Amino acid sequence: MSYTPRFDCGHLCLDLLATTHPEEQLTTPAHLRRWITTAALVPPDTPLDHVTPDWLPAFRELRGHIAGLVHPAASPTARPAPDPDAYDVSLARINELARPAPPAPRAVRTDTGVLTRALAHIPDRAALLAVVARDTVELLTDPVACASLRQCAGDNCPLVYVDTSRGRRRRWCSSEICGNRERVARHRRRAAVSRA
Repeated sequence: MSYTPRFDCGHLCLDLLATTHPEEQLTTPAHLRRWITTAALVPPDTPLDHVTPDWLPAFRELRGHIAGLVHPAASPTARPAPDPDAYDVSLARINELARPAPPAPRAVRTDTGVLTRALAHIPDRAALLAVVARDTVELLTDPVACASLRQCAGDNCPLVYVDTSRGRRRRWCSSEICGNRERVARHRRRAAVSRA
């Protein structure tokens, strides 16, 4: 299975949620390494050989807690309302995961004299989870971003995104993916009606 991470939801934590659609994307340590690097949690040349299969459940757990917090914020009128106990458990876990210090960046000079970003040390699982958990805290405590959270209007698409479009009228997580599917479906319905 080819894995191409998506980073069009407007926040790192929402991009982690995108790894569930259209199917589970974090199935191997290699996929998780690719997501960590592509998400810029670490500089591109950071060795991530220490990312093993036991990291996958921790990132999936974090993703589940993020979903439990952002879906109600993106669809406040949706029914049924979120279970307050489950919401509080997710909030407590996000806060707990956000505590460890994320990897500290530093500027280093390359052989050509250009400054580039490097880490003081290779980050462990807790530090990388903390980066995503802190992004969740930032999103949920930013009233403007939180008010701009939207659930994708695409059929069976669970993705949530920050709507930064003009007039805040964006309907889909991606115009090229869900938006295109909707346009094709609309065209097929019109064609079927005209044939009938």
